[in-house]
Amino acid sequence: MIADFWTALVGQDFWWVLLLKSAFVVLFLATAFAYLTLAERKVSARIQLRYGPNRVGPFGLLQPAADGLKLFFKENAAPAGRDRFLYLLGPSLAGGAAMLAFAFIPFGDNNWFGYAFHWGIANANVGLLFILGVTSLGVYSLFLGGYAANSKYSLLGGLRSSAQLISYEMAVAFALMGVVILSGSLNVTQIVGAQQPLWFVVLQPLGFILYFTAAFAETNRLPFDLPEAETELVGGYHTEYSSMRFGLYFLGEYVNMVTVCSIATALFLGGSLPLLPFHPFDWIPGPIWFLGKVMLLLFVMIWVRWTLPRLRYDRLMNFGWKVLLPLGLLNIIITGTVVALRA
Repeated sequence: MIADFWTALVGQDFWWVLLLKSAFVVLFLATAFAYLTLAERKVSARIQLRYGPNRVGPFGLLQPAADGLKLFFKENAAPAGRDRFLYLLGPSLAGGAAMLAFAFIPFGDNNWFGYAFHWGIANANVGLLFILGVTSLGVYSLFLGGYAANSKYSLLGGLRSSAQLISYEMAVAFALMGVVILSGSLNVTQIVGAQQPLWFVVLQPLGFILYFTAAFAETNRLPFDLPEAETELVGGYHTEYSSMRFGLYFLGEYVNMVTVCSIATALFLGGSLPLLPFHPFDWIPGPIWFLGKVMLLLFVMIWVRWTLPRLRYDRLMNFGWKVLLPLGLLNIIITGTVVALRA
């Protein structure tokens, strides 16, 4: 029974292969977090006609290392009246939940020396449900950070965070239901395989737009950065955090960006499938295709942040409940009707 469950979850891989895959994913996400901060500063500088970081290392490439060292050696100050356990649990959830979602995201397949290597840790029939459940833990990290710090500014930021993320979680789930209906599966690998003839972004343009829009709110990015809103709430839910505890919240935000872009790539942009399924594109490895699509979506997220202004809070909530949610329901109805009529 246990052996059958293990095979269904992770396939035929040995435990040490899974350990190497997990270590690779953690290392990849940590590196992506570091250089995504540099990419954002470079792109924002280009948009604002500035140079951006260019002093530490060639072309500023060592700036993320300098920022990490600075955070590590910062004074680790904390409020005296805090709830010690919850105060530490908040940032731990922020960083851990974002990384855990990658367990069921397939990066592609390669055939090396006769061994079919699958670039993914686990492969379950309810993988998409697991991803949605794990990413929803971000609500708890933000709320706990605001509540446990014993600060009114942090508490206000935590409350606004919870309201925003819970509202837009429903929009995210509704936007993905069209993909589930078309593929007939919650298995992310099978969803990617179902896009072999045609990517789902062509069949589900409304679903893709709804998901990617709600993803900005899920990651607290402009124009939906009301959980932080530095000009209004000092710093929001992480006001009382410093040093690497603040760094974990920072890591969680940027890893969440990679997560939502990876989910969008797998469910709408064909995952590791090439742009065109014939020569001269078929020789490029699947993980390279996957990474290229994710990088393109990340650039769009950075571009939007430095282009659009922040929404007012009441308009933010109205947009989630009165625009995204009804359009998500409409997309489900249309997709279900078309699939039923063609069956």
